[in-house]
Amino acid sequence: MSGSAPPADGIGAAYLAAEGFEAPLAEELRRAGRRIAAWHGRLALSPEPPAPMAWALDTWTAPRELPAPSVKAAADALRAIQRNWALYAAGQHRRAALIAERLPPVKARPLAFPEPAPAGHLGAWTLLAPDRLLASPTKTSPFVNGEVRFLEDRAGPPSRAYLKLWEALTRAGRWPLPGETCLDLGAAPGGWSWALARLGARVTAVDKAPLDPAIAALPTVETRQESAFGLDPLSLPPVDWLFSDVICYPARLLALVRRWLEAGRARHLVCTVKFQGETDHDIAAEFAAIPGALLFHGAHNRHELMFVRLEPG
Repeated sequence: MSGSAPPADGIGAAYLAAEGFEAPLAEELRRAGRRIAAWHGRLALSPEPPAPMAWALDTWTAPRELPAPSVKAAADALRAIQRNWALYAAGQHRRAALIAERLPPVKARPLAFPEPAPAGHLGAWTLLAPDRLLASPTKTSPFVNGEVRFLEDRAGPPSRAYLKLWEALTRAGRWPLPGETCLDLGAAPGGWSWALARLGARVTAVDKAPLDPAIAALPTVETRQESAFGLDPLSLPPVDWLFSDVICYPARLLALVRRWLEAGRARHLVCTVKFQGETDHDIAAEFAAIPGALLFHGAHNRHELMFVRLEPG
């Protein structure tokens, strides 16, 4: 979505969608009673206070308008507030770049998973017009524009699906430790099992389709060639982690998640909620309402959300 933004007076929050996912964010905002005053590129400006939005990569929680009569004046105004700023460039690219050059550089280097997310304070800004910028000293993501990048392994995993798992675990701030047990549902071809085994965890990979032979041969990976939905949690040993990247309708995954939660056989759950066709916001709300749930659309997700529920402690 596009369109020039109005004056930022009265803007209570700004929500940044991933490219191509502005519509689900707009629908979620509407359902939450958050009006959209205007779009600035992928940034939705709302007059209401900030609220958690699963489809926002990043939420600007304290946006304010600042005059920018010159490149120097704009940079000075930002530096007077705080040191570290990340640019979201949706227009005025040359002028925005000149302003950014006058600010301390933000080291948005790729993470070497399982490296923790950056802990440093980071604000966000954008040029609404040549002489006017919008800046938020605080935002929900520690990453530039909410986009975490990793040092990728292009040889070991059979697919790039492991990146969304890495992102989910990085955002949750926890991941399997050596020796912990993991049940990986819908595991084929084995990207998540590879990532979990790489952490030193013991993995049981479940899928009706066979795993990539190299992943199945890993010493800490056990395979079960059957349906994830046929498993009875009460008949299985408890696990530290339950993972699911199963391709299924969200309602069916929700039933599976609830069955495992009621059984109390998995301490932590990480699942991909995949949508076919329209986004099912009602089901997404049911996932979000599960006590302790974290629900979000990551930079490595397609038309899907990540559901994370960690046992406290």
